[in-house]
Amino acid sequence: MARRDIKGAVDFAYLENYAGGDAGVVEEVLVLFREQAGMWTRLLEHPEGRRDAAHTLKGASRGIGANRLGDACEAAESGGPVAPVLDALDAVLADIAAYLHEEALRSLKTPR
Repeated sequence: MARRDIKGAVDFAYLENYAGGDAGVVEEVLVLFREQAGMWTRLLEHPEGRRDAAHTLKGASRGIGANRLGDACEAAESGGPVAPVLDALDAVLADIAAYLHEEALRSLKTPR
């Protein structure tokens, strides 16, 4: 998996700009997002946690430039279906994996 596998679920240029070009910050944010995705998924699957999970995921998504996921979360937060959120989250996680993989390969090629 490499950058060519990125499908556009995350606007990485937005995130990189927001992080002031600090690759370490970008990586840390993406790793945290990925780690918390499991928790959000479990909460989205339970009616009593759905609204709060959708709200939290909406903010986190928009913070990394995953606007389609943010929009799906907004709809779910208002009582809409959860399936589009889970589908969009899968796409975001795939893009994050491709991005982080590409960055890892680049770090192996770049002399320090």
